[in-house]
Amino acid sequence: MTFAKPEFLYGLLLIPAAALFLWWARKQQQNALSLLGEEKLIRKLTANINWSGKKWKTILQIISLALIVTALARPQWGSEVREIEQEGLQVMVALDVSASMLAQDIKPNRLERAKLEIADLMKKLNGDEIGLVLFSGASFIQVPLTTDYNTALVYLENARPEVISRPGTVIGDALRTAWNGFDQEQNSQKVLVLMTDGEDHETDPGAAAQELADNGVLLYTIGFGTPEGEAIPILDESGNIIDYKKDPSGDVILSRLDEHTLIELAEIGNGDYYQATASGSDLGQLLDEIDRLQTAQLKTRFETHYIERYQIFLGLALVLLVMSEMIPERKLKQLYLPTMRGKASATTKHALKTSKLAN
Repeated sequence: MTFAKPEFLYGLLLIPAAALFLWWARKQQQNALSLLGEEKLIRKLTANINWSGKKWKTILQIISLALIVTALARPQWGSEVREIEQEGLQVMVALDVSASMLAQDIKPNRLERAKLEIADLMKKLNGDEIGLVLFSGASFIQVPLTTDYNTALVYLENARPEVISRPGTVIGDALRTAWNGFDQEQNSQKVLVLMTDGEDHETDPGAAAQELADNGVLLYTIGFGTPEGEAIPILDESGNIIDYKKDPSGDVILSRLDEHTLIELAEIGNGDYYQATASGSDLGQLLDEIDRLQTAQLKTRFETHYIERYQIFLGLALVLLVMSEMIPERKLKQLYLPTMRGKASATTKHALKTSKLAN
């Protein structure tokens, strides 16, 4: 026998304490009765009290409490195989919108190429849910999981470096933000597509990728840029290049694709790495993988579950509680209490007081 919530079994330690307290309370009651008069008289006045019934009532209540605590621990034994129907895919896309994504080593630039690939991805999902996370020096969910692709495309068009004021690239934070965007209650395959140039000097993306893998999320990475690097343009309000970013010494900064990091993340996340190309061949490979995952979701999955048995313990507890309530407080033969002219005698009043105290 196993328990789904074994921590509740610690409550059984309170059962002896409860029994000891009830025994002490009964002793205190008996001591109070002994102070009312002679023992022989007290015994005669309390002869109609069902002392044995009171004892059994207490015993049944203590056993019921122990059974209720055991039921809370959810005892299980035996097993059964259940047929689990899969429920499609959940796809979250984490898109890098940092300034380095404006580099033009992929036309028209890295960011616009990524947005085109996301739009093409939506066309292939066939009703599966998609969500969008934007990140640079911070991250947030731009589009929660949805099948309304037209609305998602509108929000996708607004993805640009200006939506996040903090500079930098926090891939680790973006992966965790995407995890929070998944519907944890839905029984479906969770897929995360990371689109970035891979540069991250602030977080530990490997640890975040491992957390996702431990929770069954498949991580695919698409790298934008080239290992040789490209200058990061500075644009005016019309989108024209007016300069390039420079370091404090005046040298132009080159943004290089960090393939090593992206390959490592894909391996940790049980997915694949693709390098973005102007022809979109990387997307074709990813879409083939999406096709495979969609086909796999059509297959029925079987899981073995332990059978819950808490109902037995709870039912027994209720039966014992009902039985304890059926035990009479007094013996079937009631003590006859004489009266005189509508007024109780002194003996009768004393008996009533004693009987009340005994109860």
